[in-house]
Amino acid sequence: MADQKKAKMRTFIKMQGIGNDVILIDCLKSSLSNPAHAARKLCNRNFGIGADQLILLVKSRKCDFGMRVFNADGGEADMCGNGIRCLAKYIRDSKLSVKKELCIETLAGPRMVKGTGKTFRTDMGEPIMKGKDIPVNLSGRIINRPLKTETKEFRITCLSMGNPHCVTFHDNLDNVPVEKYGPLLENYSIFPKRVNVSFVNVVSKQELQLRVWERGTGATLACGTAACASAVASVLNGFTDRKVTVVQQGGKLDIEWSTSDNHVYMTGPAETVFTGQIMI
Repeated sequence: MADQKKAKMRTFIKMQGIGNDVILIDCLKSSLSNPAHAARKLCNRNFGIGADQLILLVKSRKCDFGMRVFNADGGEADMCGNGIRCLAKYIRDSKLSVKKELCIETLAGPRMVKGTGKTFRTDMGEPIMKGKDIPVNLSGRIINRPLKTETKEFRITCLSMGNPHCVTFHDNLDNVPVEKYGPLLENYSIFPKRVNVSFVNVVSKQELQLRVWERGTGATLACGTAACASAVASVLNGFTDRKVTVVQQGGKLDIEWSTSDNHVYMTGPAETVFTGQIMI
């Protein structure tokens, strides 16, 4: 009964970026007391609204706005590539700013997002390569490194795009049991903070096919940071050019790993699905 007395009605916006669906709550005027609990409740697809992540729009002292990201299991993530585009669209549609380019503060650092019609281009920053900084309990750069698990040996390339990623390459993604290998690698002992797992097929020098298992969420139709990590890993392994289209089950993202500033740029859409109110 105490929890029910504390609960209050909140407006939410259900949004999606190429199938990666999020619940966005505007917390500029009123904060959310227990966002981890709210994420577990709201993201549940049977007993809640249903989503991959909960995104909170918050105030920032360093940037125009701030973003907090909570996965479906309640764990807080440093960054969400599709989510930040959804946040930028909400800010633009709600006329909260007249700026064409927004600075969004995340736990991974500030990110610049520019709206260009129906799409948004995000500066995702520089990829983090050193094992200890990703973090991975392996030394140096981890590029095509063998990893022998109890059931299978993988060749892994690891990096961080604000959150940790493990990328593996395959000839045919239809034959890859993502639901089996995803949680195996996500929770493997060398990843102290768990890891997002990308299963990648190189279609050409300019195109990748990607399936992803997201840390704290599971198999999703798309992941923005995974698309960026997969593009960087493909360049590191000599498979692709630095500009690629990454095709996921929910749609496509254009990724560029710039030679001028070493930053990764992600371009893709964001859409509002519906709005509503719920007791939290």
